[in-house]
Amino acid sequence: MSDRAAGQKLPVWCAGDDWCPITTTARLVGKKWHPVIVHRLLATGPLGFNALKDEVDGVSSKVLSDSLSDLEASGLVDRTVVSEKPFRVEYSLTARGRDLRPVIEAMAEWGDAHLVPAEDESASVV
Repeated sequence: MSDRAAGQKLPVWCAGDDWCPITTTARLVGKKWHPVIVHRLLATGPLGFNALKDEVDGVSSKVLSDSLSDLEASGLVDRTVVSEKPFRVEYSLTARGRDLRPVIEAMAEWGDAHLVPAEDESASVV
């Protein structure tokens, strides 16, 4: 884990504005699969790539790989090589990633309270 991920705060582009922490946090977890990945790692603990792909139903291998790279670069996910032969890696949340638990839980609670399944795909808000 880098020194930045270990304890330093992440840089923001809009320092001084009262909405800046919201915008920056939304940028970190606002991509379609990022909060789902964090949610699944919170629920299950560390997972290998294929196990995580099974947990995140509907994501392609490329999108999952790109998302994990983004989350790792932001200091939210750690990537650990577990074995060389066969090559296997495991993904886990950093302390910073685990600190997102109340955010992810609030998103789930809001969704449970305010969303219903769409009748068909064209009626969906996403």
